[in-house]
Amino acid sequence: MNSKKISILGSGIAGLSAGFHLAKMGVSSVIYERGDDWGGLCANFSVDGYRFDKFVHLSFAKEDYIRNIFSESCEFQEHPALSTNYYKGLWLKHPAQDNLFPLPTDEKTKIIADFVNRPQKEISEIKDYGEWLECQYGEYFAHNFPFAYTRKYWGKEASELETKWVGSRMHSPSLEEVLKGAFENNDKNFYYASVMRYPKNGGFRSFLNSTRKNLDIRFNKEAVKIDAKNKTVSFNDGTKTTYDNLISSLPLPEILKMIEDAPQNVVEAAKNLKYTSGYMVSLGFRRPDVAKDLWFYIYDEDILSARVYSPSLKSKDNVPDGCSSLQAEVFFANDTQPPNADNVLKNTIEKLSEMGLFKKEEIAVQDIRFEKYANIIFDHEVYKNRQIVLDYLASIEIKSIGRFGKWEYFWTNQAFADGQKTAEEVALDIG
Repeated sequence: MNSKKISILGSGIAGLSAGFHLAKMGVSSVIYERGDDWGGLCANFSVDGYRFDKFVHLSFAKEDYIRNIFSESCEFQEHPALSTNYYKGLWLKHPAQDNLFPLPTDEKTKIIADFVNRPQKEISEIKDYGEWLECQYGEYFAHNFPFAYTRKYWGKEASELETKWVGSRMHSPSLEEVLKGAFENNDKNFYYASVMRYPKNGGFRSFLNSTRKNLDIRFNKEAVKIDAKNKTVSFNDGTKTTYDNLISSLPLPEILKMIEDAPQNVVEAAKNLKYTSGYMVSLGFRRPDVAKDLWFYIYDEDILSARVYSPSLKSKDNVPDGCSSLQAEVFFANDTQPPNADNVLKNTIEKLSEMGLFKKEEIAVQDIRFEKYANIIFDHEVYKNRQIVLDYLASIEIKSIGRFGKWEYFWTNQAFADGQKTAEEVALDIG
């Protein structure tokens, strides 16, 4: 192993990938994790025999290399990438714009008419996500579906977001597709992935078992100060470590708080990076068939939950025999007052039961947990502020990785690939 001291902050998927790939190249590293377990947002928790991931996780990695690593780590099962949407008491297949069949005729007519007459603009003319949605789907559908969902998922109005993050995440239908989905029950899958993979045992993080194996992870080591000049990291337990190379998967706003003498413009840029926080409402049931869909979206704004998925459908190993489970996600922007946790829990149980998913007396487990960092908000200043911070970190020789380290809308395979790429760069740097 190389004699250089490589320190990695955070044992989420990007940090684990960095450590794993460094080891493959003969470079040792130490991963410092603030918590008492590994996996970051890919980790899970259990309540009375019911296992829940931290937010929804399914793998649809297309890279053969990453898929092979995941499959070597554990047995897994494949699920069709089928989901549904709840809207005003109706269930529509996903994506809703291609599956209007359950809607009343008057509403379908408004959607189709607006779709035909939607604004025609070049992408360079579109100034925000709201305009993009209206150009893609027409005004009526945009305002009643994705505009509403944007407020629930991103905690912002669509006009406050830019558009580069969208990529292939949202299907843009043809008129023929809209009409076909309005007049008949559509069987075609328009989702950006056809199959979702999930471990048979141990929750989503089991995909990382072979990656985590043999890594030196030090738990309960929360970094609180970084002295880039003297290359030291101080931890909340009063200890310090020196490093030759530092890799961080910490959120950009957090790491800037730790760096001594960071320029004020960089500190401000980090403060201005917006993100969502989230509550996970986890419910276990004393019957096997509560969950009907792997996951579904909710557009009604009186229901706080934006998205709900079923751990028990992902794997029977996630629940006791004869039981089932749901987990709802409730998001809000970091620059707004967070909703009260008790109110979130109450609203979730009340509304999901009113939707006919379960009866309250069938609940065996109810749990609510908070995660400070859930998703990046791509407002109109995000790229400018992100670049200021990343350029500064590069100037003091800190490599920042992962979803919150790169401040990017990474899926798990992309975060894993980012850790790999960074490990290769570090190995090359140290020769």
